[in-house]
Amino acid sequence: MSSIPFKRLVVLPTTLSYALVSYKPDTLLSSQPSYWGTFVQLYLLQFIGFAIWRVILYPYYFSPLRHLPSPKGGSWWNGQWKRISGEPTGQPMLDWIQDIPNDGIIRYLGMLNSERVMVTNAKALGEVLTIKNYDFVKPSTLRVGIGRLLGIGVLLAEGDEHKIQRKNLMPAFAFRHVKNLYSVFWDKSCEGLEAMTKEVKAKERGDIPNDVAEDKDGNDGSVAQPEKGAAIVEAMQWASRITLDIIGAAGLGKGFGAIQDPDTLLNRTYRTVFKPTRSAQILGILQLFLPGWFVKRIPIKRNGEIEEAAETIRSVCRDLIHEKKTKLEKKELTDVDILSVALESGGFPDENLIDQLMTFLAAGHETTASSMAWAIYLLCAYPEVQSRLREEVRAKLPSPDSDASVTSQDIDYMPYLNAVCNEILRYFPPVPLTLREAAVDTTISGQHIPKGTRVMLIPWAINKDEKMWGSSARNFDPDRWMADNGESHNTVGGSSSNYAFLTFLHGPRSCIGQQFAKAEFAILLATWIGRFEFELKDKRMMDEKNLYIKGGVTAKPSKGLYVKMKVVEGW
Repeated sequence: MSSIPFKRLVVLPTTLSYALVSYKPDTLLSSQPSYWGTFVQLYLLQFIGFAIWRVILYPYYFSPLRHLPSPKGGSWWNGQWKRISGEPTGQPMLDWIQDIPNDGIIRYLGMLNSERVMVTNAKALGEVLTIKNYDFVKPSTLRVGIGRLLGIGVLLAEGDEHKIQRKNLMPAFAFRHVKNLYSVFWDKSCEGLEAMTKEVKAKERGDIPNDVAEDKDGNDGSVAQPEKGAAIVEAMQWASRITLDIIGAAGLGKGFGAIQDPDTLLNRTYRTVFKPTRSAQILGILQLFLPGWFVKRIPIKRNGEIEEAAETIRSVCRDLIHEKKTKLEKKELTDVDILSVALESGGFPDENLIDQLMTFLAAGHETTASSMAWAIYLLCAYPEVQSRLREEVRAKLPSPDSDASVTSQDIDYMPYLNAVCNEILRYFPPVPLTLREAAVDTTISGQHIPKGTRVMLIPWAINKDEKMWGSSARNFDPDRWMADNGESHNTVGGSSSNYAFLTFLHGPRSCIGQQFAKAEFAILLATWIGRFEFELKDKRMMDEKNLYIKGGVTAKPSKGLYVKMKVVEGW
């Protein structure tokens, strides 16, 4: 079932209150009935009836999906919400996939018994993502909610509009074009590496304080005292700064200066809107049930922050487009960034192009930054993998201190680097789940799916499903991606289906920028591991059970990632 239909709930009590007060006042309890008082009484009565239907009667007695395999237990009125909200995003679904016998779909109840259908095997995933992909759309509440920051670009567009946008953008994201951006990825990664190296050495000398986690009062690392001989760095903020500059240079043809200055306008803006606050969590929950137009008008600080951030980002994008169009008109546009290619295609009006750029900026840098955080965490937890990867990087790539650059061949023919990157993206997908809604009455695996049904695609669970990956599915093992000869990597990681790797989805709605993202991720990770040795500051986090994961659009360590960093000389 979709969000609460407030407009329809208003129509009946409005009509009845007018009719009763005007023509049948003697039937009302009050001796002097008013239109407003009667409306409120009728609305509340209708809303209570709707709530009983929605929360109790429909899910338990009338839903055509009520006989599907479902998890046991939960609340009689709030379904599995306690567990879903209390564990890392996607973790309960991973357990359900393993424990509940099913033929491709599992039904569960979320907050206020909202009904969800989770897709669990390759056949069902193929139907939702490929065969019937336009039967399943992103819910309008979700589009309005995240569209405020991401714009209604190719990520959120639907139907024919999506087909047109994707077709016009494909040349910019084709591998033949992305391979021309490898040198940009390398140059920006090296710039970030130089800045990080200076910070690490300054902290080792005790010249500047180490980073420390925020305390309950919100104090950050600025109060830490210098500790000579050790360098404690919060890796996630560096990943975010560098990826923002990479997406700026490679995607829009302009660096944003985030590497050199963590407090640039755009970096501050994204840092604010991606910070997990209580009001952000509340808005995220409300967007699942309430109309977007209503949620964004709730007078809380978070809404003001989002509106201000959206205007800032739009202004930056608008200025960049104007600058590029001026070059294009003068026939001076020779850049190879994504924006330049999109402009030359002539397929986008300015406002739609702004939406595309908002999507690239937010989704492009935040997801790769999350992947980098997980990469450093896992390579700290598995130091033997870190050492082996460093050996390959140093053997096959030039020193960042030299003037040499890298090409697509340099990166693509590094089997262990690609194996490690694939395994990180499998093990900790940056976007743990995505949501669809049946736009029409349809079927999945032969089961009737009514229009309006919410359908859950869970990379966090599918990527570790033992039925697709075997008994080692929950183990971090880059060697699963290595060919038998040890000199190349395979593309399926030993899984039984390409749908087993759901990080970038599949089909016409798959991530259009996955080649871009994978190349950026591989190059950035190579430079970090080639230069530094990483070790978790808090050894307890070596055990994943002690790792608290922040939910949201992307998943990452909730309290940052504080690591001891040491420059490994010789590269």
